[in-house]
Amino acid sequence: MTSPAEPTAPLDALMACVQTLGLPQIQRHVFLCADQTKPKCCSKEAGLEAWEYLKKRLKELQLDQPIETRPTCIFRTKANCLRVCAQGPILVVYPDGVWYRNASPPVIERIIQEHLLGDRVVQEYAFLVHPLPTTAMASAPM
Repeated sequence: MTSPAEPTAPLDALMACVQTLGLPQIQRHVFLCADQTKPKCCSKEAGLEAWEYLKKRLKELQLDQPIETRPTCIFRTKANCLRVCAQGPILVVYPDGVWYRNASPPVIERIIQEHLLGDRVVQEYAFLVHPLPTTAMASAPM
């Protein structure tokens, strides 16, 4: 029995999206608890203000996509809840595994300048450092 061939058009569209977003060049991925269904760590307004600030600053600094002078980028994702329901907004940077509390716009600016650009954890707001482990799967080609 043979299986029907997968249409290439949907895969082509997916791969075009991957390239447009610069997914192969992601150096770090920032997750921010914002726009929660049931706000617990901070008010919904505080989470959304932090999210808008993070998006705006990564774009202004041209960190959101690879550019000619810097082939890497920083991806960002708004999470409904990161399950740390205290002292939010909560922000985590991967693969570094650095978890930050009270991620208001001024704190996010410090995280961008000191951690994302300067490779220094902002100790004053970090409450856990747990980098992702290196696995065989992470280094295996697709």
